[in-house]
Amino acid sequence: MAKSITVKPKKRGRPATGKDPLVGARFPQDLIDAIDAWAAKAGDDVSRSEAIRRLVELGLKAKGGKR
Repeated sequence: MAKSITVKPKKRGRPATGKDPLVGARFPQDLIDAIDAWAAKAGDDVSRSEAIRRLVELGLKAKGGKR
């Protein structure tokens, strides 16, 4: 007797884009505008997400944080 055909289930959803956890936040429009202005001054075509990461790291360094 022939063996049954095994069916592999299809993967669903978007593939993982990174190892770091996602943190979502809501900001008032004036803060978003200030972040975008800072990113524009950074000069190296910084995205809003990257600008927020850099600003958080700068803030942590200024306050004596871990980084």
